[in-house]
Amino acid sequence: MNGTKEKVAEPAPEGASLQLDRFIPYRLSVLTNTVSMVIASAYEREFGLSIPQWRVMAVLAQSPELSAIEVAERTAMDKVAVSRALQGLIDSKRVLRAFDKGDRRRSILRLSAAGQAVYTRVAPMALRYEAELLSALSPNDQRILDDLLTRLMDQAKSMQASRDV
Repeated sequence: MNGTKEKVAEPAPEGASLQLDRFIPYRLSVLTNTVSMVIASAYEREFGLSIPQWRVMAVLAQSPELSAIEVAERTAMDKVAVSRALQGLIDSKRVLRAFDKGDRRRSILRLSAAGQAVYTRVAPMALRYEAELLSALSPNDQRILDDLLTRLMDQAKSMQASRDV
């Protein structure tokens, strides 16, 4: 990979303390929450959408006709958060739920026309926020960040799979 030798993480030395402001999982979480709150303030004010509702809508816009379990998997949100978000979106008629003809226990979700209209207005706002955030990085840094995030996601999935076995 990029001509560098893969390195295996070494265990923390005995007595090492966790420095939260340098701990990557914490920093990624704080960054995600901060960015999400900045973007969310705009779509929450204008459309009454919560962060989980927007994530569900974005996933359904990309992959129509998913089950709630598939939405939870794609968003990495817990099932309760997805269920609450979906209930609000169904109540507001932004998401339609039908039942699978082969398995009545499985619901099929898709954006309604109203939901698609909201998505069409929120998506450009989200892209503008992303562009503003990324403007702190050069184009090369943006490519490196994308590569690093992909590699970290692949590693996290690998770690998760090995623990699920």
